[in-house]
Amino acid sequence: MKISGEIKGGALFLSLSGELDHHGAKEVMASAAEIIDEHVPRNCVMDFKDVGFMDSSGIALILNVNKRLGNIGGRLRVENVARQPMKVIKASGIERIVSIKEQ
Repeated sequence: MKISGEIKGGALFLSLSGELDHHGAKEVMASAAEIIDEHVPRNCVMDFKDVGFMDSSGIALILNVNKRLGNIGGRLRVENVARQPMKVIKASGIERIVSIKEQ
């Protein structure tokens, strides 16, 4: 699992690629925290375009990023979620907390 951050149009875009499971989630969480702390964004978009598989560790990542952003007055949006990760997201119910858009 890889993550990269880029500012576009005043928002921080966190692009993820690979499989989001318990093996890579801890590293990605730490990297996301560093990127957020560096940019201190008001708006952040997590782009799941290149995430084909996600387990409950992905929910933990989304909630962690959402909490970190909330602590600095920012907001999170998750976009381009493929079918399998969307099933995990819907089962968790976090779409009531975070804006989620399918591919």
